[in-house]
Amino acid sequence: MTTENNEKLSLLDDVALKAQMLMANLKEGANDGYDHSVTSAGEKGLKSGKVSELTAIAPLTKYGAARIKRILEITKGNLAGATNVGTLHDLRLVFLDNDTKLLFCTAYDGDWDAYINDFATKIPELMDLLFGNVEGWPGIKSPTVKQFILDHQITATGWYVGVPHLTVRDIARNDKIVRGINKAIEQAQ
Repeated sequence: MTTENNEKLSLLDDVALKAQMLMANLKEGANDGYDHSVTSAGEKGLKSGKVSELTAIAPLTKYGAARIKRILEITKGNLAGATNVGTLHDLRLVFLDNDTKLLFCTAYDGDWDAYINDFATKIPELMDLLFGNVEGWPGIKSPTVKQFILDHQITATGWYVGVPHLTVRDIARNDKIVRGINKAIEQAQ
């Protein structure tokens, strides 16, 4: 365990921190029956259950922020094509440092390589429209794109998944079941 400036905590500080965390968990923690522990998602990123995270920060081209903002304006923020990936829980685009950098965060099911391959095969135009505004973007179909992403990826310091055992497919299936039950109940009334 380290502090912000990478100095080790003293043994006493470490024990005190563990005691505080134990007390917080006893007072505020709830056992929902899920294992929320976090492991490595591969070379970079974290994984909890079946869900992984990808966080990246990259510099934008001169008009990159303006172009991405216009794309989001045109689509009213609806990047519906991303549904085609099939394993994508969510994604966030955030501008940093006066719109000179892009923070890209996403949660997805499964393995990193398969996820990036899905971007290249299922939504290549959307990927290149968005990330073509990042300095040095090689194109989603480039053989160097995975290294480009890894070069800009940062493993999250902390990450929590509410229901780590459910994939996007599981959630969609469960939603259809609930909708069907609710419709049957409404019709029976």
